[in-house]
Amino acid sequence: MRSTRDSAEREMPLFELRSLCVDFDLPAGRMRAVDSVSLELRSGQCLAVVGESGSGKSQTFLACLDLLAANGRASGSARFEGRELIGAAEPELNALRGTRLVTVFQDPMNALTPQLTIGEQLGEVLTAHGLASRREAQARALEVLAQVGIPEPRRRIAQYPHEFSGGMLQRAVIARALMARPKLLIADEPTTALDVTIQAQVLALLRDLRDQGLAIVLITHDLGVAAGIADQLAVMYAGRVVEAGAAAEVLATPAHPYTRALLAAVPRLDDPTGRRLAWIEGQPPRPGEIEAGCAFEPRCTERRAACRESHPELRRRGTTRAVACHRADEWDAAR
Repeated sequence: MRSTRDSAEREMPLFELRSLCVDFDLPAGRMRAVDSVSLELRSGQCLAVVGESGSGKSQTFLACLDLLAANGRASGSARFEGRELIGAAEPELNALRGTRLVTVFQDPMNALTPQLTIGEQLGEVLTAHGLASRREAQARALEVLAQVGIPEPRRRIAQYPHEFSGGMLQRAVIARALMARPKLLIADEPTTALDVTIQAQVLALLRDLRDQGLAIVLITHDLGVAAGIADQLAVMYAGRVVEAGAAAEVLATPAHPYTRALLAAVPRLDDPTGRRLAWIEGQPPRPGEIEAGCAFEPRCTERRAACRESHPELRRRGTTRAVACHRADEWDAAR
């Protein structure tokens, strides 16, 4: 009986978005930044959300945490462990944020308070929520600093952020996120400010945490980073998901022209010498400037008349893929 229940719990999404929208009230009127995003994630999986700057990646998940700007409004559904986050009361959200549902942002220096030691900042995650005494919190801080690979944790715990390198700072921020043994980590561009060696170390750490059962949402513009860790991949453009599915499948056989264009723009070591890098012409539309047709149509090299006339809906393709493109039927037939 127990194993059946445990198996059913593993099959249920830990985190689920359904028709999530984000609007901002501006002097010129209401602007939609995120439009009808639906995604799900299970324990022990990593979902990478990729796209250019301004595609709505970060706003989607800030909305789930009720961290939008004052003029932002979220609608739709975001459920974590079966509990609705959109519209939840502040005390309920405060009980989740920093404990079972945690975040890591791209600039670790701004994420830490310069006047407090690393140990104080890690320990307050538990003491502020009444989850441990100060002594117990410090013992846990030593444990997680060692877990994320920071050497000499007993000495480092008494140091201040300015005494840490950039890579160690990001590890310390991840350590703080792990203090309360969370179920879900939302990492927003966690490797952007790091050199490639430290970037690889942070990704290896995130893979280890995923393998230990932590669910991870990785927000990134870097498909190489996504390829190194993601189980599931969602590609966003102009506030919408245009392709989603198993990461290996999406990266091997991208079905949306935007996904193909992003992959073509990634530099490769086996490219011929002197080959010019590919690029996507034009700029993404600003929120509020999207016409009736496909938002990617002005930049798409494979557009058709239908692309200017109506917006393609995100539709299931097979059992592991969803694509929002008028030409998806053609590519299904060709494969």
